[in-house]
Amino acid sequence: MSPDFRKAAITLTLFVTLISVAAAQNNSGGNQSKPARADSIKAIPDLAYAGNKNPRQMLDLYLPKKRGTELLPVVIYIHGGGWRSGARDRGVKRLTPFVSTGQYAGVSVGYRLSDEAQWPSQIHDGKAAIRWIRAHAEEYGLDPDRIGIFGTSAGAHLVSVLGTTGDVPAMEGKLGPHTDQSSRVTCVADLYGPTNFLTMNRTAAPGAKLDHDSPNSPESLLIGGPIQENPAKVATANPITYITSDDPPFLIIHGTLDPLVSFNQSELLHQALLSSDLGSTLVTVTGGGHGKGFPAATNERVARFFDHHLRDIKTEWIDHALPSDPWR
Repeated sequence: MSPDFRKAAITLTLFVTLISVAAAQNNSGGNQSKPARADSIKAIPDLAYAGNKNPRQMLDLYLPKKRGTELLPVVIYIHGGGWRSGARDRGVKRLTPFVSTGQYAGVSVGYRLSDEAQWPSQIHDGKAAIRWIRAHAEEYGLDPDRIGIFGTSAGAHLVSVLGTTGDVPAMEGKLGPHTDQSSRVTCVADLYGPTNFLTMNRTAAPGAKLDHDSPNSPESLLIGGPIQENPAKVATANPITYITSDDPPFLIIHGTLDPLVSFNQSELLHQALLSSDLGSTLVTVTGGGHGKGFPAATNERVARFFDHHLRDIKTEWIDHALPSDPWR
């Protein structure tokens, strides 16, 4: 896809998304009654963060045309797709509610999929993207000290590992021209991401059909072999492996009937974070599936989480449950 064609496609997608957003966040993290204007956001696509022209190793930057603050905190989104599908243009819809307030910059990060590169290439990509953001913060008016990150499914797994491996030398990689920058983030929102691949079959929801231990499972393809035959490498993909006392706070949201990633995966991460005296809040969507049946309140929780940690608009955080909307 040519750069001009991709830019036009992103512009069109952004326009449609903005028109369809019925309630964007207001300055306090809630919802406003009027839809966001189609011309309120500037999209800057196809920014190469790894020093090459690989289309997977690029990010899209979204800036509000009318800023509410001189330096904008950054919200990064990383897409799901089982590490083998998906694209960063999914981030437009996820980031629009933040950027349209004028209070945030948004970044959607692409990464190499498992048919191109195996673990830990995906984390090396994510860290290179974060370092690129810090290196270009002054150019775009970004706050390098306020970077939040969130993802869904496989993307949630990646943001969790990024959250617990800030400046961990073994996971940094050497991608891109900005290896002098930190890869740390301020806070992490994990939406139904896996944690310990080895236990996914044992804790699967009733009726779940995906065999995670299969050589062709998303997890095995990511690792480069059947996960049960490669426990040491699987451990390097588990965010719990790297937890230390200086890790950022987490918000974790998961449905109890998720047929693809068992709810227990989030329980494991949540308990490990709490055991290390780290900030972690678990929002249970009772009866929810793999992002299915999630009520609008889950998006509100994510918005308030970033407002709390990136804009100092404080909210009390306690574990709680939300009933799912009908989805089956």
